[in-house]
Amino acid sequence: MAERVEDTTQEGVVVTVHGLDVQPDTQCRHWHSDRDIIAIRHKCCGLYYACIGCHEALADHAPTCWPKTERGSQKVVMCGRCRRELTISEYMASGNTCPGCDAAFNPGCARHYDLYFEM
Repeated sequence: MAERVEDTTQEGVVVTVHGLDVQPDTQCRHWHSDRDIIAIRHKCCGLYYACIGCHEALADHAPTCWPKTERGSQKVVMCGRCRRELTISEYMASGNTCPGCDAAFNPGCARHYDLYFEM
C-alpha cells in the first residue's frame, strides 16, 4: 500500500502525492479509473493528496477549501500523467483535458469541487 508517490513537475519541482494505494498516475484506492489522474494540493497543509478521502484517512487535521480569491494565483491541481500544475481557474476551464499532455480528466470530479474549492 503506497502512501505517497514522488515525482518532478514540468517546472522541475519535486512533489509528493499522498494517499492510499497511490499509483504512478495519482489514482488511489478511492478513485482509480484511467481518468482519475489529478492530485490536489490542499489549502490547509499545502500537500498534494490523490483525493479528499486520502486526506481524511492520512492527515491529522480537517481539510479546508481554496478561497475564490486564489483561483488564478495558486497552482493547486496536478496532472498525474505529465505532472503539469494548474491553477484552479485553469483546471476548471480545461474542458476535462490536461492542457499539457491532452490526457482526459474525469468530468465527474466537478461534482466534488465544493470539497476543495470555495464555490
